Amino acid sequence: MLRNFKDSPLFTWFTLALGIICIGFSAIFVKMADVPGSVATFYRLLFAALAIIPIWMYRGIKMPVRKDVLLILAGSFFFAVDLFMWNTAIPLTTAATATLLANNAPIWLGLITVVILRQSLPRKFWVGLVVAIIGLNVLIGIESWRTLQFNMGDMLSLGAGFFYALYLIYTVEVRKRVNTVTFMSLSLIVMVVMMFFTTLFMGHSFTGYSSRTWLSLLGLGLVSHFGGWLCINYALGHIKGSNVSVTLLAQSVVTALLGIIILKEYLSLNQIIGGIIILSGIYIVNRRDTPPRVSPINKPASDQHPSAEQIEEKSVNQTIS
Repeated sequence: MLRNFKDSPLFTWFTLALGIICIGFSAIFVKMADVPGSVATFYRLLFAALAIIPIWMYRGIKMPVRKDVLLILAGSFFFAVDLFMWNTAIPLTTAATATLLANNAPIWLGLITVVILRQSLPRKFWVGLVVAIIGLNVLIGIESWRTLQFNMGDMLSLGAGFFYALYLIYTVEVRKRVNTVTFMSLSLIVMVVMMFFTTLFMGHSFTGYSSRTWLSLLGLGLVSHFGGWLCINYALGHIKGSNVSVTLLAQSVVTALLGIIILKEYLSLNQIIGGIIILSGIYIVNRRDTPPRVSPINKPASDQHPSAEQIEEKSVNQTIS
């Protein structure tokens, strides 16, 4: 009976739900750890690396070609910056708001595609962008715009989403050639080294923390990063990436609920309304239209660069925020 459940679609959706809950705890663990952003990022990556590298070694270490290694290095840099900015932002705002604003990568992906890659995008992107911007203004509040005094945590979270979008752009093609365990292991090694020297440069201590802090950091690395990544990547192998990307919007809801229960962080009315509008905008951007049927004879050649929608479909949450 257990085997039948494991082979059923229900098990896949259960695994995806478990993964969303795991990553929903990310901001909660950072809040509970109460350490500088660089320290939280370093230990999140370190504990995740200690969990996955033995699996990589057991399966046999096979290094990618030089070009792919360089792309992984570049992508890892952007992802480390994303995590560092986000973990720094969390203590400065609510866990729910930081999570919501950091997950605006689809919007940034589209803008980068238009401005840098010079590609056109479907109307749904522009509609979703306008809706998300309206939601952002509601969430931030009219008073902040009037006085031009913005919450630094909100601004850092927005910036984190931009760097995560860059990470996806640099690594989307690599993921088709490099297996997940190898990709993740190499990325984590690079990011651990990077965040070690960043933390050292900033003068933050690596030790001397309470048991509560160490347990929170362990949870951040093993539950949110490693466990969440494991569950969601399993789901990506059995469910369409577009369906997973839309379902992952529930992460912000999970974090908001956990924030209320665990941290007693109650959301204001403008945060609730703004958050719902932003999620609606991201949903519109992620929504996958049914493509028109194209005969094999008239099938057009693919573009040299993937579009924002292709990037989201192929690389959504390769590594979890």
